[in-house]
Amino acid sequence: MTTPTAKPAGPSRVGRKRDHSRDPEILEAALDVLAEVGYEGMTVDMVATRAKAGKATLYRRWPSKAELVIDAIACMKQHPGPGQGQVFLPPDTGTLRGDLVAMVKPKAVSDSNRHLRIMLGVASMISAHPELLEAINDIMLRPRASAYQTVFQRAIERGEIEDGVDVELMSSLGPAMGMFRALYHQKAPSRESMLRLIDHVILPAVGLSAPVESAHE
Repeated sequence: MTTPTAKPAGPSRVGRKRDHSRDPEILEAALDVLAEVGYEGMTVDMVATRAKAGKATLYRRWPSKAELVIDAIACMKQHPGPGQGQVFLPPDTGTLRGDLVAMVKPKAVSDSNRHLRIMLGVASMISAHPELLEAINDIMLRPRASAYQTVFQRAIERGEIEDGVDVELMSSLGPAMGMFRALYHQKAPSRESMLRLIDHVILPAVGLSAPVESAHE
């Protein structure tokens, strides 16, 4: 009896390539939902509805809402839209105060309030998932602290401030003030409060004085 000849295997089926073109829109929707209802009230389904995207698509891409929020925050910092964060490049104005003031970006009240609600949502997420703290620090705090360190190091190199200044401590004051106001006062950091921090805390701490006209900026 003749043994049946096995049919040659056909070409392997390649899975459909995932379309990530809508990711920024979905992540923006995630930030909107986070700002509106907080982390506890937020669901992936709510984001899918807001973005008019398939729920299955979101769950394949982001199995949990924590992963979705982390990606949304990272996108906010790297690809800014109106009122969002930005890749933080330290300015170089030639003076320490000039650089520090240039790092304080004025924002519309509505944008600041939205940003505040997002930060409160992130704080709630970290409280529920403390293992995510390092990931959030890498996205939100360390890039800004690094920019401050660059600014202080330049001031040391040009002889504006002494070499013994604690650059790491000075670089943490701005971000720390922002987080303090957000978490304990539930207020977005204002330009005025950050300028007061620069003129009355940071500059005196490194042996400099603010110009008299600084009060009118």
